[in-house]
Amino acid sequence: MSAVIDQLGRPLGTLRISVTDRCNLRCRYCMPEEEYTWLPRSSLLTFEEITRLATTFAQLGVHTIRLTGGEPLLRRDLDQLVHSLVRVAGIHDVALTTNGLLLAGHAERLRAAGLHRVTVSLDTLRPERMAEFARSAHHADALAGIAAAQAAGFEHTKLNTVVVRGFNDDELVALARFAHERGIEPRFIEYMDVGGATGWRSDLVFDRTAILERLSAAFGPATPESKHADPHAPATRYRFANGLVVGIIASTTAPFCRDCDRARLTADGMYYRCLYAQDGFDLRRPLREGAGVVEVEQLIRTSWGERRDRGAEERTELADRGVLVQLEGLKADPRKEMHVRGG
Repeated sequence: MSAVIDQLGRPLGTLRISVTDRCNLRCRYCMPEEEYTWLPRSSLLTFEEITRLATTFAQLGVHTIRLTGGEPLLRRDLDQLVHSLVRVAGIHDVALTTNGLLLAGHAERLRAAGLHRVTVSLDTLRPERMAEFARSAHHADALAGIAAAQAAGFEHTKLNTVVVRGFNDDELVALARFAHERGIEPRFIEYMDVGGATGWRSDLVFDRTAILERLSAAFGPATPESKHADPHAPATRYRFANGLVVGIIASTTAPFCRDCDRARLTADGMYYRCLYAQDGFDLRRPLREGAGVVEVEQLIRTSWGERRDRGAEERTELADRGVLVQLEGLKADPRKEMHVRGG
C-alpha cells in the first residue's frame, strides 16, 4: 500500500502508542490533580491488537513507533509487545519514553526483546524538588534506571526535561552536564498548555531563547545543527564547542506543526492526529467487531488524508492564551489528558 499524505503535505511517519494511562508520578505539567478518571482495564488494547494496528499504520508509511504512557513500564510484560513490534514489516525504530523509576528492572529484557532506543524524563537532579514537583520520593530509582539503560547497551539515549520557570530553569546547566558526562543527549522542552496542564500560565514558560542564553553563558556560543537527516524531528539540536549537543523542543513558542508526522494511539484504541485535537477516531470498536484490515486501513488513510491539524500553531495565534481544557472538561473526557494521549 502507498504512503498517505495530509492536506499540508505531511506524511504519516511516526506512531506514538500509549500502553497505559496510569503513572507512578504526578508531575505538575501533566498530572497535577488529586484524582483522575482512569480508563477501564477491560477497554485497553491487548498486545495482539496493538500489533495489528501497528501493522496497518506501517502499511501507510509509519516507520517509527514510540511506546509511551502514562508510564509504559507499568504495563506488565512490555518486552513481549516490543518483541512483536520490532518484527512488523516497515518498522525500523521502536523507542520507549519512561520516567525511569522502573527501568532498572526492565532494561535488559527490553534490550533483549529488540527495543532500539530509550528516552528518560528527568526534570530535576534534586530529590527534594522531585518530591515537591512530582509527588515522588523515588529520585534515586530514576537515576538507577538511567544507569541500567546504559549498562544494557542502549545507544542514542536521550534525557527529556520540561523546563518550568521558577522551578527548574536554574538546573539547565547541571542537567546538560549530567547527560553529557554519560553520553546522553539532553533535551529541553518548553512547558506546553496541553490537556492536563491545568496550572499552565504563559509566564511559566522558559522559552528556547532563554534556554540557549542560559546554556551559552556556561558553554559558549551554540551552533544549530541541520535537520536534514530527520526533517520531522520535533527538536532543534544545538552544538557547543565542548562537544555538548542539546535538543530544544519549542512547541509552545515556535511549534513544529508544519513538519509533524505523528499520530497517537491511546491505550484504549483512540487514534488522534494531533496532541491538541479535541476529537479522535475509535479503532478499537471496528477491530473488536471483526472489521478487516482493509476497513481499518481505509479509516486511517481517509482521516489522515483530511488532516489539517496544527494545534500548537493555532494556540500561538490566540490573544488570550490559557489552559487548553478546564478541569471539568478533563473529568468528562479523560482522553483529553496528556497522560492518556502519550505526551
